[in-house]
Amino acid sequence: MQIKAALATKPNADLEIQTVELDEPKENEVLIKIASTGFCHTDIVGRSGATTPLPVVLGHEGAGVVQKVGANVTDVKPGDHVVLSFSYCGHCYNCTHNHQGLCENFNQLNFEGKTYDGTHRLHLDDGTPVSVFFGQSSFATYVTANVHNIVKVDQDVDLNLLGPLGCGMQTGAGTVLNYIKPAPEDAIAVFGAGAVGLAAIMAAKIAGVKHIIAINRNGNHLDLAKELGATETINNTAEDPVKAIKEIVPRGVTYAIDTTGNTGVIKSAIDSLATAGECVLLGVGGDITLDLMNDILSESKKISGVVEGDSNPQEFIPQLVKYYKQSKFPLDKLVKYYDFADINQVIADSTNGKVIKPIIKIDPELAK
Repeated sequence: MQIKAALATKPNADLEIQTVELDEPKENEVLIKIASTGFCHTDIVGRSGATTPLPVVLGHEGAGVVQKVGANVTDVKPGDHVVLSFSYCGHCYNCTHNHQGLCENFNQLNFEGKTYDGTHRLHLDDGTPVSVFFGQSSFATYVTANVHNIVKVDQDVDLNLLGPLGCGMQTGAGTVLNYIKPAPEDAIAVFGAGAVGLAAIMAAKIAGVKHIIAINRNGNHLDLAKELGATETINNTAEDPVKAIKEIVPRGVTYAIDTTGNTGVIKSAIDSLATAGECVLLGVGGDITLDLMNDILSESKKISGVVEGDSNPQEFIPQLVKYYKQSKFPLDKLVKYYDFADINQVIADSTNGKVIKPIIKIDPELAK
């Protein structure tokens, strides 16, 4: 079938909305009409061609309505509202131990541009294959996705709002609730108050953490962090974050979450830890030099990386929807909506820090 999709054809060039061919779903796949899709920094990285072969249709936070299901699909049916999340194999050690976010085949399934069977579902008019992104490619009017990508959600919640739960919100909140699992007496410092960091802050509030410290350069973001659950905020352009944190919690924080990928910020996160504290890395950054004896070993500190919040999407995303309905996870306070035709403006605004969590409306009436 012919669909409209925002195509990345050249590294870092504007996306072009074109007509492309989408194959029918196979036995373990589902055809979904997209209502809206979140936009994430990973989409900007994908546009460069560094992670996924061009041409590619990006987008990995889709939300839509099921149109057709393959012969083996029993979890969803036509008419169901769904959120699209990351791809996972379902059979590796981590997947079979309920750590789908740590799938051993994650890079292959989400970045190499092909579907589970090694083929393509998207093509140009001349037959040229188009790469799929995160198994979904939601910058499009329709997608064909494997059942592992698909999470059924309640229909009494605005579907247009829910796409970001598939990646960014899941990453921040899942890191706290699935991976860290903090105790109320713990102290958590969140470095970076963008979408992922704010999701972590909301989750820490849900967990009842005593000290939730937000660190960011943007005062408006810090104000929002305070509204969403931060007990203290630090502007790291105005003061030394490590010193400021230890004025709040003299022994240091139990956990520091870095969402920035900035090596200087990561070093501050490590230095802010208490003895036996843990720094959890969520952002993509460059190399960092550490004194392993003094920075890590002598104080029994740990550094970990967490992907997709160590989540099982089919379990965790419905839980986030439940928290939203209970006003515990007010995702709507982070978002700004854009029309599909303005997708390149979304990229510009995201790059310039003018928006926290953009949502692109593909077919917004679909959610009604």
